[in-house]
Amino acid sequence: MNATTAVRGGRDSRAATIAMACVGVFVAYLPVTTVSVSLPTIQRSLGASTADLSWVTDAFVLPMAALILTAGVVGDVHGRRKVFQAGLAFCAIGAAIALSADGLDSVEVLWTGQAFAGIGAAALLPATLGLISHAVPDPRERSKYVSLWTASLMGALAVGPMISGVILENAAWRWIFLAPIPASLLTMAAASRYVADSRAAGARRLDWPGQITAAIAITALVYAVIEGGGGSFTETRVLLALTLSALSLAGFIITELRSDSPMLDLKLFRSAAFSATALVAMISFLGLIGFIFVLSLYLGQVQQLGTLDAGYRMLMFTLPAMAVGPVFAQIMHKVSARILITTGLLMATGSLLSLTTIDADTSFTALAWRLIILGIGFGAVFAPMTATAINSVPHQLAGMAAAGSNAFRQVGAALGPALMSALLTTKVSDALPGHLSDAGLSASARDQVTGAVDSGGFGAVHAVDLGADTPRMLHAFSQAFLDGLHLCLTISAAVMLVAAVVAVVLLRRPRPSAPAPSAPARRQEEPALNG
Repeated sequence: MNATTAVRGGRDSRAATIAMACVGVFVAYLPVTTVSVSLPTIQRSLGASTADLSWVTDAFVLPMAALILTAGVVGDVHGRRKVFQAGLAFCAIGAAIALSADGLDSVEVLWTGQAFAGIGAAALLPATLGLISHAVPDPRERSKYVSLWTASLMGALAVGPMISGVILENAAWRWIFLAPIPASLLTMAAASRYVADSRAAGARRLDWPGQITAAIAITALVYAVIEGGGGSFTETRVLLALTLSALSLAGFIITELRSDSPMLDLKLFRSAAFSATALVAMISFLGLIGFIFVLSLYLGQVQQLGTLDAGYRMLMFTLPAMAVGPVFAQIMHKVSARILITTGLLMATGSLLSLTTIDADTSFTALAWRLIILGIGFGAVFAPMTATAINSVPHQLAGMAAAGSNAFRQVGAALGPALMSALLTTKVSDALPGHLSDAGLSASARDQVTGAVDSGGFGAVHAVDLGADTPRMLHAFSQAFLDGLHLCLTISAAVMLVAAVVAVVLLRRPRPSAPAPSAPARRQEEPALNG
């Protein structure tokens, strides 16, 4: 096969390829919010601790962060359609495994299913953008289809809570994993007929030393944060994990500097704009995904909402982000990315700070306007951030730049739940005895409640029966949880503010990339838009 395969069927095939790519990224991101709003139900069903719940999220995100760069290289070398179909297969397998976790009463099985789905998502993200890049070789025309891709991603985040809500109102939580199975299988079959395969020009090859050291560094760091937050950061296993992460990171840097075919060319970081977008992606998604994690627990544990009601509230964030994203993508040539990204991050910061005033009785309206501002803020960040990462480096490195930016984003998404879980668990554990004492509960009752929370997580408090004292106990727990929630929101806001400062300081109008090749040659030399 040539560097790229001729597009079969002309514009009809191009339209089918773009449609399949949008479906693929939709399937890839569907588990993010589908699972997030179901965490309180999962916790009660499986008796999972808060640390266990953070692993439910991170078991999905970690493979995305660790494997996305390698998946992009595999697609460049062996064909993006093959990687696209493999990603869909992994998503279907992961969903099927997770579907059995409830029947087996095993959170470990759920982790396994999430990990397989995460591997599938790691393959789908670069493959889908790579297919669009090949189908639409003109960069200006391509930008509107990348906006459709982004809208599909945000659409998955938007409908996920509603899918979970409808299912959990009528069936067991395991059925939230049913939809990705037929969606993946049908898209796989359609891709065989309608999607043209493509490969990147050049002689790239897999960078196994880089892949291994990167995966170890990311996984060890997230493990240390989760386990340290659930116990102590001075435990031997936590210190060993942190040491392993640092050594693996050093090994990754040395490997990439010496490799003649690096997974992530460190020369990219000579561009201040690329460095800025990578840092902004990691920092902002740490705050965002961490916030979604604690918000889902607040809606379930404190407000005692059903999943559908929680889903309506999540829509107040995801729908505005999906709606305004394409608008901001269209005005990027008129307003600098620096202004758009900084403004969006400052809006997100303000929204998160305003959320620190919510309590157990906060109404839908009072919560909704804050989440709408957060959604608009992130809608202003997402498309300019991706476009800047691509446009800030030479043409031949555009694909790797997009993949690198996406990888940094997923690292932040993995660290977010880990960090917020640690902060929330520590703060609630510290505050709960005082609130129980203020509620007038006896020492034995206080010990019973704190013991239940320590051994069974936050969900266990609702199984504690103190008779007439139960309402006071639940109120005390809600107050302790709110203390932890407000701390997490404050940290998330601070994280967003740091990202805004990074954008202001480092983002400059990028220098133009190398001139695009002539139309006939471009089809052969188009880099993979992996990320």
